[in-house]
Amino acid sequence: MTTFEKREQAFEAKFAQDESLRFKASARRNKLLGLWAAELMGIVGADADAYAKEVIKSDFEEVGDDDVFRKIRGDFDTKKVDRTDAQIRKQMDELMGVAKSQLMGEDE
Repeated sequence: MTTFEKREQAFEAKFAQDESLRFKASARRNKLLGLWAAELMGIVGADADAYAKEVIKSDFEEVGDDDVFRKIRGDFDTKKVDRTDAQIRKQMDELMGVAKSQLMGEDE
């Protein structure tokens, strides 16, 4: 195997690892977001966990975070939860940081 082929394989392996981490972090963030939203809507216990799973599933509708945002926004509107779009997006960003930190902590 040539040096170039070894470098190519290493690059591909790193890319696959990064994509896996990105997917796991996104799913973790969506769970945390679902639990946050559930609390604001007065959903507790097993129902909160079920709602968090719905939020996770909503992320498979399209590429990006807009599908998750629309799910939360729609549910907040239905339940009359007073949060702006900016507040929801800020929470999404903050929880992505939390999710990444949690995943990094698990690797140690």
